Amino acid sequence: MKVEVLGTGCAKCSKLYTLAQQAISDTGATAELAKVEKIEEIAGYGVVFTPALVIDGEVKCAGKLPTVERIAEWLNGAGG
Repeated sequence: MKVEVLGTGCAKCSKLYTLAQQAISDTGATAELAKVEKIEEIAGYGVVFTPALVIDGEVKCAGKLPTVERIAEWLNGAGG
């Protein structure tokens, strides 16, 4: 499973990365977590507002911070 945090490095983007790490740890999911900071790559996902969370190529949220529990639900739904 590939989990990506899209954002240019702002505080909220860093917070989302931390939340995603926690959700991966809590669920025991086997996941590769990556930051995507290049505007061109972020735009390629159709994301206008950051931070955004992408799981296996699917944008799960953009422009807000989900809870660790919500991220865990997405991870479990993605087969993790």
